[in-house]
Amino acid sequence: MVSEVAITGPERTAQMLAPRLREMLEAIGWEAKSIQLVCVAVGPGSFTGLRIGVTTAKTFAYAVGADVVGVDTLAVIASQAPKAEPPVWVVMDAQRGELFAAKFFEGRMEAAPRILTQQEWKRLLASGDHVGGPGLKRLSVELPDGVSILDKSSWQPMAAAVGQLGWREYSAGRKDDLWTMVPLYYRLSAAEEKRDKENGRQGDKETR
Repeated sequence: MVSEVAITGPERTAQMLAPRLREMLEAIGWEAKSIQLVCVAVGPGSFTGLRIGVTTAKTFAYAVGADVVGVDTLAVIASQAPKAEPPVWVVMDAQRGELFAAKFFEGRMEAAPRILTQQEWKRLLASGDHVGGPGLKRLSVELPDGVSILDKSSWQPMAAAVGQLGWREYSAGRKDDLWTMVPLYYRLSAAEEKRDKENGRQGDKETR
């Protein structure tokens, strides 16, 4: 790794991301057009955060002529877990008392991420499982006996891990289409759910 900067607190805005990228390039003496690959976490996560991250990555890649690879955020966190650990669950806060959750075996995702209530997720845990991820910060249920919590230092997806995971997939021959790559939200936004409900009510009236 050449450089990594964590943008935290009040700086976590769309206005601060591009200036930090410019500052990093200047600090290490790289021309922007020398970048050949841009990797970005595409979700799950917050709607606003994913839109900012993916849009910035695509815009930067387009401007400098680089390829782009999107990687799953839960897979990024799993890749940061100690290599000697047995199966690992990674969870993120999905709001509404729910979690984005995925189970990994030796770095490989067992199935696509799911949205589960905390109780539903608890019932899937088994003795010997290790769990990590920012979703644990708001966890209100007790974990079963024999389930271990990974060190908090591995809970947040870091840029270095995004780059390493993206580079591994790119080296295996995968890259995303700059124009069609979109965030993976795994659920509708509150506004979209409200729209669908209103459309459903309107449809009921029309069929009466």
